[in-house]
Amino acid sequence: MNFQPKGIIPAMVTPITSEGKINVEALRKLTNYLIEGEVHGLFPVGSQGEFYALTFEEKKRIIEVVVDETRGRVPVYAGTGAITTREAIALTKMAEAAGVSAVSVLTPFFIHPNETELFEFYSAVAKSTRLPVLLYNNPGRTGINISANLVVQASKVENIVGIKDSSGDLTLTAEYIRKTGETFSVLAGRDTLIYGTLCYGGKGAIAATANVAPKVIVEIYEAFMAGDMKRSLEAQFRLAPLRLAFDLGTFPVVIKEALNLIGIDAGVGIPPVGGISSKAKEELREILKNMELLR
Repeated sequence: MNFQPKGIIPAMVTPITSEGKINVEALRKLTNYLIEGEVHGLFPVGSQGEFYALTFEEKKRIIEVVVDETRGRVPVYAGTGAITTREAIALTKMAEAAGVSAVSVLTPFFIHPNETELFEFYSAVAKSTRLPVLLYNNPGRTGINISANLVVQASKVENIVGIKDSSGDLTLTAEYIRKTGETFSVLAGRDTLIYGTLCYGGKGAIAATANVAPKVIVEIYEAFMAGDMKRSLEAQFRLAPLRLAFDLGTFPVVIKEALNLIGIDAGVGIPPVGGISSKAKEELREILKNMELLR
């Protein structure tokens, strides 16, 4: 398996119309906006994409639209996580048929499988597909934290090629990197820790804020790769206020509201999540102005 996930990969929002339908036109516009921002891949139907609120057919439609609009310009990583092994396998097979480059599989949520069960879950998904598979650790949302030892075990499965770590625990991220080989990709999932993850030897990030500020986040990565640590860190610091603005609303609506402000009609959250207050919207507007994302 020669595919190595790397670079900046936006965790794409799912634009929704006022009638609650997928806004295909806005999704295509977002796809092109991100590619023009020189990102290194796209990640639809993840947590920021509200996968938990979408039907199987809606997920299929979103993935197909992104693959079609991307036209092979960058890899497409589809989120195929689910509570059960059989559903995760079905989603992974659907994504493979749609033409994605790789899948990212969140740990099961609501239930709390032990490490043996988690390894069997990931092994079964990996064996069901020819695609590269990324583990996805997000304990704040799932209640499950993937240990470094489990990552080492999973990394020995031929097509498990990396992990997105949204734990926010840089010590754990560093252990993932220390205990796996150079060909295994550890990607930051917490946008404030992209620089730190790169310093430890991580390969990039799957970042929600890249929906809005792709060029800023790409600068973190590209400057680091060029050896310009000062510029990389400065870009990380410029990004921080946008990530910290997540507290202005219920996850994951703040990034949608930011996209609305810069001219991409992302809509609001899928109910029960809605929009944000007028006061919060003004705070968000100021953050975007300070980042020179609004004229």
